[in-house]
Amino acid sequence: MPTSPQNVSQTLVWLPADHRLLGEEGTQMPALVLGDKYARAVKDCAGAQPVLFPLADVAQIPALLALVDGVMLTGSPSNVHPSHFGEAVLDARLPLDTERDALALALVRACQAGGVPLLGICRGFQEINVALGGSLEQAVHASQGRFDHRDAPGLSLDEAYGPVHEVRFVPGCAFAGWAGGDTAQVNSLHGQGIGRLAPGLRALGHSPDGLVEAVEIEGASAFAYAVQWHPEWECQKNPFYRAILAAFGQACQRRRASRTGQGASAA
Repeated sequence: MPTSPQNVSQTLVWLPADHRLLGEEGTQMPALVLGDKYARAVKDCAGAQPVLFPLADVAQIPALLALVDGVMLTGSPSNVHPSHFGEAVLDARLPLDTERDALALALVRACQAGGVPLLGICRGFQEINVALGGSLEQAVHASQGRFDHRDAPGLSLDEAYGPVHEVRFVPGCAFAGWAGGDTAQVNSLHGQGIGRLAPGLRALGHSPDGLVEAVEIEGASAFAYAVQWHPEWECQKNPFYRAILAAFGQACQRRRASRTGQGASAA
């Protein structure tokens, strides 16, 4: 049954698009891409409507943020260009997205300054760290003491997004509350990770090899959390993942109530 207009949430979450070339080699065309799983997680688990501003540029961020109630920085096949943390490209075979870099890094700082709820996932987690002055390990699997956080080739989606390792949280932090304890099992599908933690970020969760897996922006006036794993994947079936998205959605609802002057929601 189609969703009735009365049941469509008016809370709006901005998801920046990826810039990719799609099609056969030699006839590839530029495309603006948003993964379906992220949009559905916003709608189904955060209770909001995902929105795109596909050709937004940095100068338009203040005007566009005034129209939305939160920002989700999604995962992506591409990596943040290492020039943003003072390094050269380690592996030229890996995809980059400099147009997304330009928008997303500025968007992180604008959300922080404006008190806009912000959730970062995988690449988005890394974008937040880089935007605030941190660095990335470009090949986690090649770093001493780390294990391989990439998904193995040939797995089904259910296998690739299934639980892979434990994350241990700072006792009493928001993630421990959402997980219902100080540890949780999460998926792992990333080749890069946080190297130097940015000033102003607090690490709230680590994998068994010590890699930072969850952070918060300290002193933020609104929801400002990010994770290295993928809580968007079938979030309705995973109570921990659903709780993260629901808390983000509630923060977005509060911003909408403040932004529109309609009073606080039941959330």
